[in-house]
Amino acid sequence: MDKYLCFHGHFYQPPREDPWLDTILPEGSAAPALHWNARIARESYAPLAWARRLDGAGRIGDLLNCYEWMSFNFGPTLMRWLEGHDPAAYGRIIEADRRSVERLGHGNAMAQICHHVIMPLASPLDRELEVAWGIQDFERRFGRRPEGMWLSEAAADTDTLEELAANGIAFTVLSPAQIKAVASLENDDWREVREWEVDITHPYRIELPSGRSIAVFFYHGPLSQAVAFQGLLADGERFWQRMTENPSSGLRAIGTDGETYGHHFHFGEMALAYVLEQARSGRDGWRLTNFAAFLAEHPPRLRARLHEPSSWSCAHGVERWRSDCGCTTGDHPGYHQKWRAPLRAALNVAREAADNHFFSRGPECFGDPRKALREYGRVAAGGLTEAEFEAGFFKPGITQAGRELGWRLLDMQWQTISSFASCAWFFDELSRIEPLNAMTMALRSMELVRATGGPDVAPRVVAELHKAPSNLPELGTGADLWRTQVVLRQETPARLAAQGLIRLWARQGLPDPGEIAEVAWPGLSLVFTLDPSLEPGEPLSGSMTVAWRLRSERPLYRWRMVPDEQRNPLSCLFEVAPEGDAKSVESCLPGRDLPWNKRQALAVEWIEHAERSVWQETVLEAVSGSRLFMPWQEAQTDQPLSGRWMIHLPALGWAWCLGLPAGDEGEADMGRYLAARLPGHPGAQALKERLASEMARLIKEEETPLEAVSMLSRARAVGLSPDLWPVQNALWAMRGRLAPGTVAEVAAAFGFMAGVL
Repeated sequence: MDKYLCFHGHFYQPPREDPWLDTILPEGSAAPALHWNARIARESYAPLAWARRLDGAGRIGDLLNCYEWMSFNFGPTLMRWLEGHDPAAYGRIIEADRRSVERLGHGNAMAQICHHVIMPLASPLDRELEVAWGIQDFERRFGRRPEGMWLSEAAADTDTLEELAANGIAFTVLSPAQIKAVASLENDDWREVREWEVDITHPYRIELPSGRSIAVFFYHGPLSQAVAFQGLLADGERFWQRMTENPSSGLRAIGTDGETYGHHFHFGEMALAYVLEQARSGRDGWRLTNFAAFLAEHPPRLRARLHEPSSWSCAHGVERWRSDCGCTTGDHPGYHQKWRAPLRAALNVAREAADNHFFSRGPECFGDPRKALREYGRVAAGGLTEAEFEAGFFKPGITQAGRELGWRLLDMQWQTISSFASCAWFFDELSRIEPLNAMTMALRSMELVRATGGPDVAPRVVAELHKAPSNLPELGTGADLWRTQVVLRQETPARLAAQGLIRLWARQGLPDPGEIAEVAWPGLSLVFTLDPSLEPGEPLSGSMTVAWRLRSERPLYRWRMVPDEQRNPLSCLFEVAPEGDAKSVESCLPGRDLPWNKRQALAVEWIEHAERSVWQETVLEAVSGSRLFMPWQEAQTDQPLSGRWMIHLPALGWAWCLGLPAGDEGEADMGRYLAARLPGHPGAQALKERLASEMARLIKEEETPLEAVSMLSRARAVGLSPDLWPVQNALWAMRGRLAPGTVAEVAAAFGFMAGVL
């Protein structure tokens, strides 16, 4: 048997979207990025799609799509976000799997449990849904059935493996510490083994009580630890030497969090690219493969039994997700985790209420409620439209009210399972963002239970949370966090109206009297009408309709916006009542009633709109004004009224980089003026980002790389060094199509080796 290498990356982010708005709100812990998905996409997911291979002079010789040469799984909740917010990286991931199928006959991509729940702790229904929804998401994105499926935290037991096998999954990947005993295929010659005694160069077969079986691969534990935690990514050649030392035939595989490459270890994707390149070239007789391709050529020759339940990140099985077992990240050595069990108990109360309610009312809506719930994953993944799902799974002749009920019940179940994502228990403190998000999703689920005629289990949930102590005495218990931080996140018509009207105000889009304006989030949209009879100085008032995603119901409300003396929108009082029910008024004072992340989102929208508006105005002025920049004479060393020119400095820099005022008599002095002031200007970073985006656009859309070269040259002349990462990616996509007379100049300007473009 030949020598094979397989590098597996597990890529995952929990569901971070607000369960009402269905958008990710600012997360302060992710600074300087707005939230963790955006930060890690820039540090890890995208760099792995365009990993730099450099020569000794730092010039690019290759941009390697690592996903094409490594095994990987991406969680459905992350892939959904990537598709909408980083489509270029998303496309590289999908393309990588397609190319690996062409090369090996089997794809690099594995499916993943949908919401990253700990499967041995999940209910039978949740196990079924997590596998089905994970497969449905995979099929929609990769266009094929998955052969393997990654288990959250590699947490496994017999029931979990039965669910995988029942759904046609051929294999999974576990830690060697999870194997308990091995035997030959033919005889019951079982012998117990320890982690270091396991031969991990081939897959094992696990036979299941149902008569089915599933193959299991075990990754190389010490090598995986060295990559993840011991700095092996600091040197690509050392990485290669460790990967290939003590060679033997068969498979040598490592498995780590994919975020190790780039996020946990800066430029780690470059070390991986180096090692992948060595293996691609067949160095020392090694070959690259993926698990599915290896399994097809080398089926199991031994059987295995597991420690049950077990996982890759808890020495006590799966206690890390339900008890104070001592397993943490080690960030706070003195912290306890006594809160873990009560948190799970509280969420189980909410889950049981949702499950019972679904199967109580589901028969009113669906021909087969369980089948409809199982197939709902196709809607969530974007594989089925609302109309297609209704035609296939709702009862014939169902009323509009019945459809509304059905969609609410399905959303209720989605939010319920979302609350069990593993990271809520993984870390060491209850007040972290992950447990709070879990409680928030449970709150939304409980709200939908009540809204569809089910019981109010909030008192029981809060009673369980009261048993969950924070490590920070001033924060109290989970019940205190529920009251002070979680409930504040709940949307009401008044809070929605406040956010919608402030968003309109932020982008100067409040409607004129008698006119309408719309505000949308992915989860819902609001349509506002301003009363036509308003007198000048009167508080604004009007009507509002609310349209939730996947629901046709459009409740109508009356609203009134009472400004404070300073006309600060966060200090305005917003009053809302259902149309025709003026007595049921509720109010919202945004500065008091909206949580930090929703107020921060409003601030971000305002500054983004304001910056765009100011930029559009100042660019027009700067392009004209740049032609009036006169040469200095006699004792002059600066432009007259220099400080006032500073207002337009970034826009003047933009005009300069575009080539203005080319040939004008003040050009040289303008260059010196900008070089002295622009690099340290607060607007310089935004200008550099605009320049990089424009250079990439010129290359992708206009196919004019020499204009981009000129722009870069002029930017550098005034002390600006734009991040060339997106520009280089655009050029790489154009390689082989550049005009022959431009290639050498373009390559030199943008940091490529001669001959690679």
